[in-house]
Amino acid sequence: MRLVLGSASPARLGVLRAAGVDPDVIVSAVDEDALLAGFGDATAAEKVTALAVEKARAVAGQVPAEEDDVVVIGCDSMLEIDGELVGKPHTAENARARWERMAGRHGELVTGHALVRLRGGVVEAEISGHATTFVTFAEPTPAQLEAYLASGEPLAVAGAFTLDGLGGWLVEGIQGDPSNVIGISLPLVRRLLAELGVEVSDLWRTPTAG
Repeated sequence: MRLVLGSASPARLGVLRAAGVDPDVIVSAVDEDALLAGFGDATAAEKVTALAVEKARAVAGQVPAEEDDVVVIGCDSMLEIDGELVGKPHTAENARARWERMAGRHGELVTGHALVRLRGGVVEAEISGHATTFVTFAEPTPAQLEAYLASGEPLAVAGAFTLDGLGGWLVEGIQGDPSNVIGISLPLVRRLLAELGVEVSDLWRTPTAG
C-alpha cells in the first residue's frame, strides 16, 4: 500500500515520520479562503473537516490510475477562540493582534481529517472526522512576542503558533492529543485507517538490518 499525505506541512510530515510512516507528499491546489467563504454558519469542526475532504479528493485525483492500493490523507487545522475560527495570519500584524488576544487564555485547536482509499485509480472508500485539543497560552513579554513574530514561524501556521517549534515556549499546556496541535492526530488517523480496513502497523517502515 502507498500512503500519500496531501499537505505541504513539514510538521505533519514530521509527525508521521517520527511515528514510523514514510508517506509520499502531493500538495493540493485547493483555495481554502474561497471554500471557507461558502460555508456560512457551519461549526469549526464542519469547516475544517470539509476543507480536509476537498484536499484529499483533489490529491486523490492526481494519483495515477495504475496505482494498485493508495490511501490519501488530507488535513486542515484552525484555532477557535471566543467562538471565532482563525487560520493562518499571513502577516506579522495579524499574528501580533491574535497573540494579544490569545495571551493568557485558552483556545481549541481543531483539525479536520479525511482519508480516501483508491484501487486502480478508483475511489473505493472515503472517511472523515475531526479532533479537538484545548490549548492554554502563555503571556509572552513584548520582547518575546516581537522576537517570535520576527522569526516568521507564526505567520504560516493555524492560530499563529506551533507546539513543536519556537511557539512551544509560549504554550502553557494542552488537554488532549498533542499530535493534533501539530497538525495531524495520530489516534484519529489510526481509527480512520481501521475503518478503511487498514492496520496502521502495516504502514510502519521496516527496520533495516544494522
